[in-house]
Amino acid sequence: MSDATLVYDDDCGFCTWWADFIGERSDLEIVGFSELDADLLARLPDDYESCSHLVTEDTVYSCGESIETALTHTELGKPAQPLVSFLRQFEDYERVRERAYRRVADNRSKWGKVMSKTPPARRNSSD
Repeated sequence: MSDATLVYDDDCGFCTWWADFIGERSDLEIVGFSELDADLLARLPDDYESCSHLVTEDTVYSCGESIETALTHTELGKPAQPLVSFLRQFEDYERVRERAYRRVADNRSKWGKVMSKTPPARRNSSD
């Protein structure tokens, strides 16, 4: 088990699809907003519901940086770690990454028509 936790909106089908995608391909712990315990909640920013977060022992990555970091923990993304480290040296890269994240996040309902799973917060106990 990893010492990092991906925190996501577990009331969103698109977000659930991505969380499952990352969870199946990494050893990250995956926790939805509705499952947060007091310790994890205390580490998150006040506006934590505005985006996803990757919480490690040392830091909290939020929004685009959280997904980027989570993806580099997957089998598919590990080879990209040196490239991501290099790109993070540039402010323009951060701006582009966060703008791309926000554009996708703000259009989750559209993306959810292509990639979606029933979110845990909406599942019946019989599912």
